Amino acid sequence: MAPRLSVVVPIYNVERYLDECLDSIAAQTFDDFECVMVDDGSTDGSAAIAEARAAGDPRFRLVGQPNGGLGAARNTGLRHLTDGTVYLAFVDSDDVVPPGAYELMVTTLDRTGSDFAAGNALRLRTAGCLPSHAHRVPFRETRLRTHVSELPSLVTDRTAWNKVYRRSFFEASGLRYPEGILYEDAPVSVPLHYLAATVDVLSEPIYHWRVREDGDLSITQMRTDPRGLVDRVRSIELVRAWLLARPEPKFRGYLHSYDANTLAEELPMFFWSVPDGDRAYREAYQQHVSRLLRAIGTDRIGSLSAPLRIKYRLTLADRTHTFVALQRLHRAYRNRPRPGARGAAAQAAAVR
Repeated sequence: MAPRLSVVVPIYNVERYLDECLDSIAAQTFDDFECVMVDDGSTDGSAAIAEARAAGDPRFRLVGQPNGGLGAARNTGLRHLTDGTVYLAFVDSDDVVPPGAYELMVTTLDRTGSDFAAGNALRLRTAGCLPSHAHRVPFRETRLRTHVSELPSLVTDRTAWNKVYRRSFFEASGLRYPEGILYEDAPVSVPLHYLAATVDVLSEPIYHWRVREDGDLSITQMRTDPRGLVDRVRSIELVRAWLLARPEPKFRGYLHSYDANTLAEELPMFFWSVPDGDRAYREAYQQHVSRLLRAIGTDRIGSLSAPLRIKYRLTLADRTHTFVALQRLHRAYRNRPRPGARGAAAQAAAVR
């Protein structure tokens, strides 16, 4: 008989963290699972660690492939699932899953019948765990059988690994992770939020994602790498393309709200990196963010706050030096009380 839960773990050069990750999966209080480990062409000892795990625990299986990136490894894992498993989860191989996570999510889904459960997350540091800012708002409280249209902050729930999906729902979507880019989570996670009939949102932290603090940087920490910026914009564009391709009228409304979040929260994350980036990063910012702004519609900028309007208009006008000067000023005062209307007007006048 097939296990109830399939867990896919892509692996690439994580020998330092892999045992801890696999130990956390093996120690789950819900033990009716299979774990499909996908070695994505590791050049360190990761494959040997995974092989030893598979030899010692029949719930773990190892699949190997040439290096293709995280999206490709997840897709390979999906092709190697046992037929008949009911639920599906993903774990990144440097992270840790708390012992009761899958029992909580599977038990909840059994009770509610929702298409997937998503839970809170903590940031795993050397000194211990801290709240994850990215998950703070949508997971402030538990809400069962909800939807992104009822809880708009769920549009920011873009990670693959804090969820258990009903496998039939995931497969019916036809979605697969984009390959060859970073930030491959959102083009699957966001559409699945829109497609779901209902989602269970759990305030309990069910995942610890690692912040690498020893110079071995994870994707989310490569803030001034031009490729990271380019691929993040591409990720947003893939979500927009999916929404635009849907024929149902409600998806036009979803696109409008998704774009609003992109303008208000997603793209402003780049602002803080532009002053620190080199010429290549600044040119990538100007080119790719401008393209996205025009696709969304420059008329949408007028409804934003004054600081956002100014920065987007400077971006569209290719006034990078002025943008950097303004952003440095903003950085210098970001921990002080926000300026009033006169202060905002003064900033606007200074960059005209």
